[in-house]
Amino acid sequence: MELAAFPGKPLPKPPGHLKAAGRRLWTDIVTQYRIADGAGLALVTTAAEAQDRIREAQRAIRQYGALVPDRYGALKQNPACFLERDARAGMLSALRALNLDLEPLRDRGRSTVFDRK
Repeated sequence: MELAAFPGKPLPKPPGHLKAAGRRLWTDIVTQYRIADGAGLALVTTAAEAQDRIREAQRAIRQYGALVPDRYGALKQNPACFLERDARAGMLSALRALNLDLEPLRDRGRSTVFDRK
């Protein structure tokens, strides 16, 4: 597949270390926003790696629960919860740094001042 904005250039392949969720995110962003520069690809890779970490943390939380016993038997928050939170923040930070032109979602409810003509 070729990028429309860069004719003659093949679509870059996602890094091999990404898992399925990360590869999907990487491919979607690169194709939808035609990212082909090194800095952009590095940021997309960072977001995709964070996506993979989020999925791993969610698996651990599902397996062991949100609360786990400490060495004294008292319940404490599963460390995977912190991993999920931090990975999500990293992913959002990388996506924000890409400065993608996203159309804001419109409220489906009441009309606003901006909707009136």
